[in-house]
Parts: sequence; C-alpha cells; structure tokens
Amino acid sequence: MAQTTARPDRTPGSPPVRTPRFHRAWSVAAVTFVTIIGAAAFASLPGLLIEPLHAEFDWSRGTIGFAVSVNLALYGLTAPFAAALMDRFGIRRVVAVALTVIAVGAALTTWMTAPWQLVLSWGVLVGLGSGSMALAFAATVTNRWFVARRGLVTGILTAAGASGQLIFLPLLSWLVEYHGWRPAAVTVSLAALAVVPFVWLLLRDHPADVRLAPYGGEYVEKPAPVTGAARRAVTVLFKAARTGPFWLLAGSFAICGASTNGLVRTHLVPAAHDHGMPVTTAAGLLAVIGVFDVVGTVASGWFTDRFEPRRLLAVYYALRGVSLLFLPMLLAPSVQPPMLFFIVFYGLDWVATVPPTLALCREQYGEDSAIVFGWVLASHQVGAAVVAFAGGVARDVFGTYDVVWYASGALCAAAALMALVINRPRTETLSPVGA
Repeated sequence: MAQTTARPDRTPGSPPVRTPRFHRAWSVAAVTFVTIIGAAAFASLPGLLIEPLHAEFDWSRGTIGFAVSVNLALYGLTAPFAAALMDRFGIRRVVAVALTVIAVGAALTTWMTAPWQLVLSWGVLVGLGSGSMALAFAATVTNRWFVARRGLVTGILTAAGASGQLIFLPLLSWLVEYHGWRPAAVTVSLAALAVVPFVWLLLRDHPADVRLAPYGGEYVEKPAPVTGAARRAVTVLFKAARTGPFWLLAGSFAICGASTNGLVRTHLVPAAHDHGMPVTTAAGLLAVIGVFDVVGTVASGWFTDRFEPRRLLAVYYALRGVSLLFLPMLLAPSVQPPMLFFIVFYGLDWVATVPPTLALCREQYGEDSAIVFGWVLASHQVGAAVVAFAGGVARDVFGTYDVVWYASGALCAAAALMALVINRPRTETLSPVGA
C-alpha cells in the first residue's frame, strides 16, 4: 500500500502528498539489520579464542576470561548512555564511530604479545564500541522511522543478532580451526569496516532529514539535540535503586546474563573441546542456539501478553537451571540426541526472559521504565562479565568446567525465587471491562 506523507511546508488542512510505494524507512531498517548482523561477528568470537590464545601464549583461561569480562561489562555499562549519545550526536555518527573503534580493536589483537594488550583491544575498545550501538540502536531507529509496523520491525531487528550468529560462528570456527585465530580476528575487523560505508551513505538520523514523515505517521520536525539525557539516565538509576523490585529485577537479570553470554556463549566451545568435540562442531551448536533464540523470544512475547510475567520468569529460570545441571553429562566427542535436545531447549530459553522482565519494568516504573530497563540490561552484562572471568579461573583451578555448570544451575534457582517475590506496585489501576 502506498504511503502518504505531509510536506514540512504545507499549510494546515491541505491534503497530504502521495509518495512512492517504497518508503525510505525500509532502507534504513535494512541498513540497521545488516549492521547488527555485522556486529554479531565480534559477539561470536570470544568463545573461539580461549583455547588458541591459551595454546599460543600460555595465558591462563582466567586471564583470557578477564578480557572477555571487561568487554561484556563495558558493553552493559555503556548501553544506558547509547541513546543519549545518539540523541546528542546523531545515529549515523555514533554507529559509524563505534564500528570503526570495533574494527581497530579487533585488528590490534593480531599484534598483541601481552595480556594487557588483549584487555585493551578486545576488552576496552571492542566493549565500548559494541556498547555504543547496543539495543538502543535498533530501538532508536524503530521509534524515529516507524509508527506503523513497529512491532514487526523490532522483531526483525532483534532477530538480526541471532541471524548474524548463525552466519559468522561456523565461518569463524572454521578459520580458527584451519588457519588460526588471527585470520578470524581480521575477518571481524573487516566485517565491521565493511558496514561503515552503508551506515554513512544510507542511514539517516531522522525522517525530517529527507523531508519525509515516519512510515505510517505524520510529518514532524527534527528535534533539537538533547543534552540532558545522560543526566536523566543517572537520576532515574538513583531513584529506582531505592526500590526493592529494581534489585530483584537487576539481580535476576544478572543471573540471566551469567548463565547465557557469560557462561554458554563464552565457555561452551572450550568445554566441549575438553571432551574431544571439534571446535567447528561446538560452534555449530552455538549457531543452532541462535536459531531457536528467535523462536523462543517471539513465543515469550506472546506468553507475556497472556500470563503473569513473574510466573513466566520463574518457570524460565527454573527450567534453565535444571538443564545446566544435566549439561556435564551430555558433553561428549560427538553430538548425541540428548545434547541436541539441550541445544534446542536452551535456544528457546536464551532470551525468553526479556519480554516478561520488560513488562515488569513497565508495571513498576511507568514512564521511566525504558531507562530502568537499560540499567537492568547493564546488570545482565555485568553478571555475564563476572562469570566469563570466573569460568576461566574455575577451569584453571579444577581442570574442568563441571563446577561452573552446577553453580550456574543453583543461581538460576535463586533467580526463579527472586522473580516470584517481586511485589506488585502499591497503586494499581483497574483494567477496562473486557480487557
């Protein structure tokens, strides 16, 4: 269906002007999709680097895990300010600079000879770059360029991360296995750089930049750069931190990050390799998790609209914890049916916690919920950072990852209990009749 937009200079009451069937918003969404897929390259690599770096430099797995933990922590702590950066300097500038920083950080790893250089390049540079274009990138593009189809576009852009994981993990694991880790790092660097021209040439900060209305909406002037957004983010954090539900949400989501990005994404490949499984096979299993991640996220959103989010979170965390307790018995030189069942189940549960957690943030914090959710997401990455480091240390000390799987299973049980005890807001409005 053709879109109608209003010219910025038309007089009130004049009819809108018809525009071509293909709205510029869809090309902006396409560039965003490709950019997020490219971002999946550097998100996929850390778990593949642990064994090669340990073998070449004789660095402990704890040392390597520390660099990954710095990356994850900075990703999370930068994310709440990413939207403020985009409001101040524009989407295109922030994303282009972030991709360049990521490319430089990934390329520098090929010349490193000391652990601090890994922490600086992969931990600090890649962490800051990836955090600057985290979830705020997709959310900002969707909010500015779309009025209609926002849900569809959000789902597509969310799926881009899993799609990128599916594309890059097998390729990067093959490069690491047969050509070494340096070509894989260079591939990540080139993937980030390759997206920069598309971002600079095709991405626009606001529909008004090209004299268009948002898709499905009316023309609005481009707002002036916002200078107080970062201050508001900090103010909302201090306000929310005085409430119990914030700590329960942040604590449970930290365990979510610990048991996904920090544990499975970072340590599943080396743990499977310890049991004789080829790196390429283990990386393929992670890619399959990415496929079912999309299905699980969409289904969880559907469930969240129909069931109590506290109970959903409790079920998700409890089932995840049980599956982690069984994982040490499933690791073997080859993939057996029980392992496939674990991979499918874990993929469905990977980020299924996001929709109910976001729903609880809305319920508890109203108009501040988006910012509060940004800080809850930061706790997710801090939890991931802690376990990325602790998992490597545990492997060095015990010679196996088993204790990490068991401890994470217990933490998931604690997260299930935390979700159940989140109180409803004291002031509640009655739902409309028939809602």
